[in-house]
Amino acid sequence: MNKIGVSTTSLVVILLSTFTWFSNAQVNSKKPNIVLILCDDLGYGDVQSLAPETSKIKTPHIDKLTEEGMIFTDAHSGSSVCTPTRYGIMTGRYSWRTKLQRGVVSGFKPNLIKEDRPTIGNFLKDQGYHTAIIGKWHLNFQYLDSTTQALIPKKGKKLPPIGARIPDGPNQRGFDYFHGFHHAGSMKAVIENDQVIIHDDEINMLPRLTTKSVDYINNQAKNKDGQPFFLYVPLGSPHTPIVPSKEWQGKSGLGNYADFVMQTDGTVGAITKALKDNGLSENTLVIFSSDNGTSKAANIPNLKRQGHIVSAGYRGSKSDLWDGGHRIPFIVKWPNTVVPNTTNHDLICLTDIFATFSELTGVAMPSKSGEDSVSFLPALHGETINSTRAGVIHHSISGHFAYRLGKWKLLLAKASGGWSVPKEDDPSLDTMPIAQLYDMENDPAETTNLYTTHPDIVEKLLKQLELDIKTGRSTKGEFSQNDVDNIILWKSENKK
Repeated sequence: MNKIGVSTTSLVVILLSTFTWFSNAQVNSKKPNIVLILCDDLGYGDVQSLAPETSKIKTPHIDKLTEEGMIFTDAHSGSSVCTPTRYGIMTGRYSWRTKLQRGVVSGFKPNLIKEDRPTIGNFLKDQGYHTAIIGKWHLNFQYLDSTTQALIPKKGKKLPPIGARIPDGPNQRGFDYFHGFHHAGSMKAVIENDQVIIHDDEINMLPRLTTKSVDYINNQAKNKDGQPFFLYVPLGSPHTPIVPSKEWQGKSGLGNYADFVMQTDGTVGAITKALKDNGLSENTLVIFSSDNGTSKAANIPNLKRQGHIVSAGYRGSKSDLWDGGHRIPFIVKWPNTVVPNTTNHDLICLTDIFATFSELTGVAMPSKSGEDSVSFLPALHGETINSTRAGVIHHSISGHFAYRLGKWKLLLAKASGGWSVPKEDDPSLDTMPIAQLYDMENDPAETTNLYTTHPDIVEKLLKQLELDIKTGRSTKGEFSQNDVDNIILWKSENKK
């Protein structure tokens, strides 16, 4: 016995118990690693577990995420095409607030994200995270000649030369490490950090990104100081070029696109396996999503004939204002926080990732950033999302606007606003209403236009859309100036 009446054995037990509790507390309080996997042109119906009755493509690894995590059934990309959505993810801000009012970018120009605008990369870096992007950037950057340091101009489809330097890429927007490419048209130009390192066939890109992602996780696991990491994996698949590797060709029995989806699912499996093998799964938040709906390059009619519905019954596809263009898979796995095999029906947008990371780290977003971002972190805890945003703004490839508020959706377009028929210039639409209004609760396929029968709802949504544009933000906060003064609300010529 010692002087306070505790045996030496008991004292050792107490000390060991205290040490164990303290160690567990440290682990539990440690900032989680974050892995964000973003597919390119993967429709809601392309994931079998999200649409089991109409999806014929096997996606076992993504399905496993749904079993272990939470599905958001009403998640939307910031746009129905690539670049605008990626801008929204990076900044928490709709891209139409910039000079990019329609379409996408093609590289060889200054970064669309201004140098002084906060991104999720530099935000998390400031919170002590090691940050990496492995995949597709598609937000513009420039190339410098490695010898003269002169800007290299874009010449048709010519690739930037090996050795070309990048002065305004992901490394200058908050990422410690970058390995990937700019966009599909220049996929052969492989970039590491700020330099083009090799020209490689497109068919090798998805295997390359898979290997690099796994290598990154393995290396971070060896980090002795326990620094958390943020790994952003914006894949280039199943976007064109649709190039499944030899071992995946023919596996689906449905064609090249389905084969490529299966290979993409295999990449998801490789990443989640690397987390598990390194003992990182328990303290890693994994988000899986897509930048927009399925592209017509997938040969949607042929897939439909085989029983596969890429948009799971939602109308339209990539590029469109209809939900098939921007309602996307969104799955979150976070052990010990997110209850496995759960579903959330709240309306969210990919712009919400910034605010969610902010609440996750307990650090407020920088001033004049994340203007269109609302944290969905409460949903991961089974609680109600506390939103200061009225609704979500949708945007098509041609720059047409739509507004979703509750169950109502107003489209400032006569038709798809994108590639699906009928298109805005179709003469058959001349006698049709100038806009569309749908009850998404009772008509999720957007079949019955209620624009002329509910003028009060139309007025309410239109006023809110105008306000969200005018104030430079859709969330509560200080006024934020749009980058352009004249944002055209109605794109169709004969609006009234």
